[in-house]
Order: sequence, then C-alpha cells, then structure tokens
Amino acid sequence: MAADILSAHGVQVDLYDAMPSVGRKFLLAGVGGMNITHAETHGAVVARYGERAAHLRPLLEAFSPESLREWIHALGIETFVGSSGRVFPTGMKAAPLLRAWLHRLRDAGVRFHVRHRWLGWADNGMLRFATPTGDIQVQADAVVLALGGASWPKLGSNGAWVPWLQARGIDVAPLAPANCGFDVAGGWSAHLQARFAGQPLKTVALRFTDVHGLPHERPGELMLSDTGIEGSLVYALSAALRDTIAAQGKVTVSLDLLPDKSPARVLAEVGHPRGARSLSSHLQSRAGLKGAKVALLHECVSKDTLNDPARLAQAIKSLPLTLAAPRPIDEAISSAGGVRFEALDAHLMLRDLPGVFCAGEMLDWEAPTGGYLLTACFASGRAAGQGALNYLKTRHAATD
Repeated sequence: MAADILSAHGVQVDLYDAMPSVGRKFLLAGVGGMNITHAETHGAVVARYGERAAHLRPLLEAFSPESLREWIHALGIETFVGSSGRVFPTGMKAAPLLRAWLHRLRDAGVRFHVRHRWLGWADNGMLRFATPTGDIQVQADAVVLALGGASWPKLGSNGAWVPWLQARGIDVAPLAPANCGFDVAGGWSAHLQARFAGQPLKTVALRFTDVHGLPHERPGELMLSDTGIEGSLVYALSAALRDTIAAQGKVTVSLDLLPDKSPARVLAEVGHPRGARSLSSHLQSRAGLKGAKVALLHECVSKDTLNDPARLAQAIKSLPLTLAAPRPIDEAISSAGGVRFEALDAHLMLRDLPGVFCAGEMLDWEAPTGGYLLTACFASGRAAGQGALNYLKTRHAATD
C-alpha cells in the first residue's frame, strides 16, 4: 500500500521481500475465502481495535472499509458482502487481486527484490539485506518497514526485527499471540484427546470475568484441540483471556452448552426419567446433547454430578473450564504487541528515526478475525506511504 501511494506520485520505490515471492502471507489469508474487510458501521469497525481504537481511528477515516472496496474495484475485482457482514472479492480468492495489484505497481515503476531479508542498519546508517549472493547495503531517502508480527515465521513474520529497533531506542511492546487457542489446566484425558480433539462444539456461549472485573459473554462455535480449546468464539475473546491469564496465572471460563434453552427447560429435560437408556442416549434424545459436548461433560464433572439431574443441568448451562495458557505465538493467527504508537508521529514515522515509517502488524494493535486485520494493515500501509511522501516533499523543498 505504501508503494502504491508513493509510486503513484512519481517516487522511485524499491520493495524488498524476504520470501521468494511477494504477498505470501496475503495469499495465505485468502485460503478458504479472502475475507478482505467488514461491512459494519464505521463506529463498530473502529471499536474492534479495542485499546488502540483511538490511534487507528484517523487511519480508518482516511481509508475506510468502503474506501478499500473502491480501491479493489479499481483493480478490476468486484466484491460482495456475505451473510455475516464479511466482505469478500468475487471468486473468494486472493491471487487475482494480488496479480492485478502487482501488475499496477510494476507499471508504475516499482522494483521488486525477493529473497532479500532485512538485517537492520549498518554502522554507516545504510540498510542491510541478506541476499542469495551475499549481504548488501542500500541507501534510501525514506524507509517504510512492514515486517509483520511473529505469528507466521514460515512466511517471514518472525519478530527478528524487534531487537534492532529496540537497540535504536524504539519502544516496542512485547509480541504476544492473538486470535489464538488456549490450553486447559492439566490437559485433556487421553480418551478425550484421542476421540474428540478436532471436534467442534456448535452453538455454545462462553462467559468469564477479565482481570479488570469486566464480564464477557459471547455465543458462537469453538473446537476442542489436543491441548484445550480454539476456534472463532475463542479468538474473539483471546485478548481479554490472554491478558487475564498473564495477570492471574489462569482464568476460569463458563461454557453454556445449550444457550438456546433456559435453565428450567434443561432441568426438565435432564430430569425426565430415562429408564434403561444410557446417560448419553438420554441427553441426546431429551436435550439434543451429543458427541463432543457429552464428552466434555464427562471430562469436567464428577460421576455424582452426572447422576444428579439438578447438578447436571447446572453444569450443562455453566460448565467451568480453567484455561492455563495461550498457545505459542507461532500457532496464532495474528500477534499483539509491536512498535507502540507513542513512538510514532501522526504519519507513522518513528520520532527517533526521521524518515523511517512503520505499518501493518508490526504496530502495537490487535483485532479479531473478520476482515479487521487486513483492513488495518491496508489503512496503516497507506498512511505510512502518504507520510513518506510528505516527508520526501518537505525534504526536497528544504534543499531547493
């Protein structure tokens, strides 16, 4: 996006990518359907960025989800809004969009250098790159860094840049997993792990109170993993869960396995005489509980509870589950932390490194899945490009 802005104004742009081809992480984001942005109201979109909403608001006002859709349309790719409000390119694929984008950049004179991994700065202030033919140094009038977080090391986002910026006095918040799964305290039993890991828990609700005393409750779908829980419902709450665990050492959440049924209705169904039927058959026929949900009940409550209709009904509506840790950052969909906005000016230039701009996931913000991650990356890339353009114009004017 920065190259798009700069090259459109006649600036010579060289784009360096550590991977053998550009946009690999972008292409990965398109696997299973390219959710490019979201059609929520502007206020709702901004709110998705939590504690950093105030810092991202001006970027999203300058380049909103609607602006992003118009930009995609200008590349010859149509978009549509799905039933959940998520926005996709027609065809659902990232590759046609990336091809059209790269074609326009090449036509604008952007020069691409792949297999060039940035190594920080040389003692003389030049940029250092590792290349297939050896290390090189590059002098630039302005630099835009878009180095990602640390959640996709195989695609180049490994967080190696953090100490290089810190060595130059840049304030960087520790990188942490976001949109991630969590381990349950003590792990699953061998039976549940072998039989039900990878199985979804559909139509549930998750409740907990975070470290600040704020209650969270959200319906959705999650999945049992080898070590705990993951899935869209967990990802949506992962920031508060992660921060609470960091502060308290663990967090106990409550799962409602039948959020569409009242406690009284569940008690009536569970308490109905089951005769010679097994408990599993009884729960399936009377309450619609089966598979992974029943397995989770057996995992988390005692036999006495399973045999007591009142206590069993309560467990179905409020099953306690203690989470001990987020999964490692290299398993996460995205990462939190990064260059703090306090280290940047309004144009995303590092205050202590004039002419160096930062964009994308390397900045200290996070958001849930649903198009919000890409939306902020696009908007911040555009802002950094515009900032670099203004910096170059001011510098040029000063030398005239």
